[in-house]
Amino acid sequence: MQLTDPHATAGTRRLVWLARDAETNPVGSAFLRLFDRNGQRHLAELEIRVHPAERRAGVGSRLLAAAVEAARADGRRCVLAAADGDSPGEHFLEAARFQRVLRLTYARLALADADLAALQVTVGRPRPGYRLVEWDGTVPDALAVSFAASRTAMDDMPMDDVDQGRVEWDVARVRAVAATVARRGDLLHTVAAIDERDGSVAGFTEVVVPGAREGDAQHYGTGVLPKHRRRGLARWMKADQILRLRDRHPRLTGLVTDTADSNTPMRTINDALGYVATHRSCEYQLNL
Repeated sequence: MQLTDPHATAGTRRLVWLARDAETNPVGSAFLRLFDRNGQRHLAELEIRVHPAERRAGVGSRLLAAAVEAARADGRRCVLAAADGDSPGEHFLEAARFQRVLRLTYARLALADADLAALQVTVGRPRPGYRLVEWDGTVPDALAVSFAASRTAMDDMPMDDVDQGRVEWDVARVRAVAATVARRGDLLHTVAAIDERDGSVAGFTEVVVPGAREGDAQHYGTGVLPKHRRRGLARWMKADQILRLRDRHPRLTGLVTDTADSNTPMRTINDALGYVATHRSCEYQLNL
């Protein structure tokens, strides 16, 4: 049974299927996210869930067939899916001829265990020609244009063979993302490094704090524009953000992030800041 998605946005929409048994009990579901922004219109992202007691009975295969056919009918050339390493989901995708294209490591910094002295040393070390600024929610108007431009800092992030298209950023999209986070009741916190020569954003790091201001906060992204790299800006920004979040939100217990295994520079920074690997997952891709 195909359902209607009540959460369609300007940039994405979802097709949803629910599988039921003979007694109409739900036994599985499939969500196919269709990307409608320029640079990603060839992509779809799939999530399939089947109740453990109903696996190996063809439910997942039927859901997959319906989703793939819908993606093909919508003109999509590529379907992406994720699964935890060495999990039933991973074996299912491999059997369905998805190709593994990316390995991700998830890591967490327990704020109670953070090395405050080391973080303060990192933040206090001068980076000549740069200063740090921070804000909650939407970027200040004076920085909006250069902040949107700085999003290209993540375009060359190591992502192995995964096809994620090329995301186009402008001021409207930056503000739309912040508004979406706010509507959920969460808090988007950003720290940026400013090039003092012209006042432009040289790099940024973002974290989403849950609405209750407790539990774990989620990193959204960190990037430094190519001409500003090898100056320690990423570690500087992230250390500053850790200290700010710890002070302002005492009920936060941790910060979580995920990084491509091939992204050695960012993994090295996270290790140095005290993040500890928690689990791994893989991205899979089916070319239609």
